[in-house]
Amino acid sequence: MKAELPISPDCVGPVIPKVAHFTAPLQLRSSAILPDYRLVYETYGELNAARSNAVLVCHALNASHHVAGWYADDPKDLGWWDNMVGPGKPLDTDRFFVIGINNIGGCHGSTGPSSIDPATGRPYGASFPVVTVEDWVAAQVRLADLLGIDRFCAVMGGSLGAMQALQWTIDQPKRVAHAIVIAGAPKLSTQNIAFNEVARQAIISDPDFHAGDYYAHGTVPRRGLRIARMIGHITYLSDDAMMERFGRVLRADDFRFHFDVDFEVESYLRYQGEKFAEYFDANTYLRITRALDYFDPAMKHGGNLTRAFQAAEASFLVVSFTSDWRFSPARSREIVKALLDNKRNVTYAEIDAPHGHDAFLLDDAHYHELVRAYFLRLAADISHGRTA
Repeated sequence: MKAELPISPDCVGPVIPKVAHFTAPLQLRSSAILPDYRLVYETYGELNAARSNAVLVCHALNASHHVAGWYADDPKDLGWWDNMVGPGKPLDTDRFFVIGINNIGGCHGSTGPSSIDPATGRPYGASFPVVTVEDWVAAQVRLADLLGIDRFCAVMGGSLGAMQALQWTIDQPKRVAHAIVIAGAPKLSTQNIAFNEVARQAIISDPDFHAGDYYAHGTVPRRGLRIARMIGHITYLSDDAMMERFGRVLRADDFRFHFDVDFEVESYLRYQGEKFAEYFDANTYLRITRALDYFDPAMKHGGNLTRAFQAAEASFLVVSFTSDWRFSPARSREIVKALLDNKRNVTYAEIDAPHGHDAFLLDDAHYHELVRAYFLRLAADISHGRTA
């Protein structure tokens, strides 16, 4: 029986990933060099004649280039931000040319730890270098050059994607007109770094990890990945959201006095962990969480965030969510203050939403209408020949 396609007038429909291969070496912040690499990406909508309507969407930890639409051979695989990107959606692909990229170090087709190292003919594994947000921006710049995009109308992202949007405004101030920074932070808190370290240790201590070279052993550190995902998932949700969704509901009528699943929330976390371990690469998880830890644009400026943003020329939309305790509204307000200190044009919204950090991925009328209104203004600017 043929799978039913999720045909909808506000969906971009079936999409096909593209691959860009770069042969010029890329020097990373760590001083390591990638001799060549490839980036997998998708595009939605049409680039206008002036090439002024391009929007780069940067992905968060476990997402990818697959931002919107579905694949013909897997129609259930909807893009991770399909509720945000598409015809008539807040980021309207009838008006904008949208690009999603899987970053280097990823596990969805771009060059990463599971890719073949041309020097050895074997997967990079543990030898793949640690990457940073700055490295991702540098690689994204090369793809923009390849596509003939000198200046993005907007660079947009949530969570780790928001950090990339911020880094674009610092490293490439002339090439981004607007930065849309959702559920972001100027750097991780100590508590967030601690959560990431516990998750990494769950992976590293898995007997199937083999010091990162598990490919050669034909194993996958599934136990570690499951635990890492469970830890992360708890931090993405608010206490109220978890209580509303699961409460203290038992799987049976009473306690069963064992250490298997008793509560519905335990079942949910185990399911999320199992699913994650089936498709995500452990070495990629280590590197992406490290990139999160290392992001700190103020570090080069003695901890002064205002000075870090002195080079920025973009206008900004900064959005936070009241129940997000991982990247709290206070962290977004730090960004806003630093930008205002530099007399940048900033719109800030604090959305009252109960869902925690994951709110940036979910349907919320106030949030989506805010983003829609911002992009409608950009579309009007473009139609009148204005680019910022």
